[in-house]
Amino acid sequence: MDPIIEEGYNRLLETLGTLEAEKEEAAAKVRENAAALLARMAADAAPAVKKVGLEMLRRARREASGQLYDQEFYEKRMILLGKGEPLPYRPDDTAKPVDVQICVLDEDGVFHELMYTNTEIRTDSYLSVLTPEEAFEIYGYEILFMLYRALYEYAEKEEELMAALARTLEYIAIP
Repeated sequence: MDPIIEEGYNRLLETLGTLEAEKEEAAAKVRENAAALLARMAADAAPAVKKVGLEMLRRARREASGQLYDQEFYEKRMILLGKGEPLPYRPDDTAKPVDVQICVLDEDGVFHELMYTNTEIRTDSYLSVLTPEEAFEIYGYEILFMLYRALYEYAEKEEELMAALARTLEYIAIP
């Protein structure tokens, strides 16, 4: 083989190896920064969660018809950010299977994983704290998007409310 072609080929292989290493380094930085972004977004979203969050079911009993009664809710309001593939059992009790596993953000800006177990006579849950890094690792970019979307919709509703209040004030102020 021509020495120039062989040298070019070897150089190309070196370049590909260097690019692969740089790609891995850049991907690690993106993942690292995505969790930091998620943490900042959660802190900024916390006041909105107090207003627009849901009261999540902690546990309840089931009637024969399937209707819930004696419901208990978590104290803090939460917004749903993502749904995960359920684990085979809950970390607090290996005898309880996980039927639904979701990522939520509470009104303090803390991420949680909420796992529900449904039986014929009861619905029960397990709530565990997640770091932003853990939340991002388990639920991926979906929770970044859902958190952004929740804040966007909340801001739109606030703008609509302010516009309605302004119209009301104009109506009252005009004799």
